[in-house]
Amino acid sequence: MARQSCLRPVAHRESQAVDRAVTHPLAPLARRLGASRSLCPHRRLRRQPVRPGGPGGLHHRHIDLFLPLDPENLVQAWTACEDTALDLWLANEPLDRPRDQWLAERILERRALTRATGPEDLMVDLTPVMKGFEFDLVWAERRTFSIEGVDVPTARLRHIIESTHATGRDKDKFFLATHKDALEQLLNPRDPP
Repeated sequence: MARQSCLRPVAHRESQAVDRAVTHPLAPLARRLGASRSLCPHRRLRRQPVRPGGPGGLHHRHIDLFLPLDPENLVQAWTACEDTALDLWLANEPLDRPRDQWLAERILERRALTRATGPEDLMVDLTPVMKGFEFDLVWAERRTFSIEGVDVPTARLRHIIESTHATGRDKDKFFLATHKDALEQLLNPRDPP
């Protein structure tokens, strides 16, 4: 079973021949993953500067999909990426072929991620790791959001924050400190008077 992601709709140029009517860059992939099991854990759909003069400004899109340690599921995720015209990478090299269960087992043994890349600097990391969490716990407590009519399972915000904190990276510490008040309001909403 392949799994799905967490996403927010954003404006997107019609640059992908696979599904020209979508507005979200991952909607075609979410459709191909269908009822599979994947989650977007700790990297929200985000925009960061990458180069001047790029389409729509200075941005790229980066999404993580948290996958279980299941080789068949990983092969199905790769197939969904290929079906939506995304290129697959392992580190800085194209993912080898055949993209079969044997290769998926080797990648999962090493807890390595594979990356799918697409139009307009889209990057989707297929990762079997979410710091501090096992997949089944996060899956059991998932939330579901809809992107263009496709249900997309998403890790709970509390899990995302705890995992981000557990990484201990300076950039993650900075993010959490910068957005502390907003995150606390989301986690502990007060009832209106």
